[in-house]
Amino acid sequence: MAKCAFLGLGVMGYPMAGHLAAKGHAVTVYNRTAAKADRWASEHGGRAVATPREAAEGADFVMACVGNDDDLRAVCTGEDGAFAGMTPGATFVDHTTVSAMVTRDMAAAATEAGLGYVDAPVSGGQAGAENGVLAIMCGGDEATWQASVPVMEAYGKSIKRLGEVGAGQLTKMVNQICIAGLVQGLSEALAFAEKAGLDGRAVVEAISGGAAGSWQMVNRHATMLDDHFEHGFAVDWMRKDLAICLATAEETGAALPVTALIDQFYKDVQNMGGKRWDTSSLIKRLR
Repeated sequence: MAKCAFLGLGVMGYPMAGHLAAKGHAVTVYNRTAAKADRWASEHGGRAVATPREAAEGADFVMACVGNDDDLRAVCTGEDGAFAGMTPGATFVDHTTVSAMVTRDMAAAATEAGLGYVDAPVSGGQAGAENGVLAIMCGGDEATWQASVPVMEAYGKSIKRLGEVGAGQLTKMVNQICIAGLVQGLSEALAFAEKAGLDGRAVVEAISGGAAGSWQMVNRHATMLDDHFEHGFAVDWMRKDLAICLATAEETGAALPVTALIDQFYKDVQNMGGKRWDTSSLIKRLR
């Protein structure tokens, strides 16, 4: 078993850290809102501390799942950052969805400090985190990644290395681009079925086993038909991720016309008051 630190106890990090503790790892947690870290420690054991540096001291692996590029910099660097507390030879595993640029910057700082670094964004949403079946897309050198896999297996079902540092984040961008298109297509299809007088559930039952089937269709059609969006991955988070995708596309010369359009559709949902609705709330624009 490893000595681990977990930084960031949001809807993803809270259960992920819990799975580490349940697997017998010694876990110290840090969260910007200290009361949540205290609550986690009371439920799962381990320790809650006041700074990322304290959490990282003596840890073999330091995991992070925070909000954005700035949040990642804040927990990694500076006098109270995790890098200042980590022992040379320890590994930092970042599960945040951030830009490849900040990932490479943090990896360079980690290397300078004698630390390993794996960028490892996740997919599977809140349910995947709670059930310990996340898909984890990794970038980093082979040996560092291999050493971190047994720890990530506490909450990951698929843990794949895609290349050097930054490859995990780029793969997560591909994931979000796919999801955006799938959710918009499903929204249009279900709205069309409603307007045509069809039973949406019966339609999905008929087509989900064929070429139109997808995870989004199986797992989100019922809540979309019920107009229920108080769950899952929030629109605000998706827009943050799509902004990263679009900025990277600009840098690389890739064309993302559909993604850019759907990003604006999500802006419409935000303006409807749906900032914290699940991403499947795209259907509300069509009703």
